[in-house]
Amino acid sequence: MTTNIPEQAINDQVSDANCTVAHLKQTVQQFADDRDWRQFHTPKNLSMAIASEAAELMEHFLWTESRDSLACVNDPVKLEQTREELADIAIYCLQLANVLNVDLSAAILSKNAANARKYPVQKARGSAAKYNEL
Repeated sequence: MTTNIPEQAINDQVSDANCTVAHLKQTVQQFADDRDWRQFHTPKNLSMAIASEAAELMEHFLWTESRDSLACVNDPVKLEQTREELADIAIYCLQLANVLNVDLSAAILSKNAANARKYPVQKARGSAAKYNEL
């Protein structure tokens, strides 16, 4: 079941505030199924795709100072390029969650709770130190 809705119409209607992770996972799966790509979407291949796309995202910030990397917000071209790389990474993460049957919302909330225990606010606030160095 493919849709022929123009991309701009989709962008005007959908946002983080009104789109569920389940919907995104279904959309990504349908895209792959329409192309018979399930055969290629193994955990190995998807994890490698995530790493490759992450490297492409990093390339946009290569050789810039950390403070200068924030300037992409004010550069429409650079912002669109980074937006597309971020989307590629998210798509592969969603597809990996599909393949592994991982409830991504539960995994994220569980991991965030574990991180909260490792990085208590009173010790970690304003610090970039690793949890075992706090």
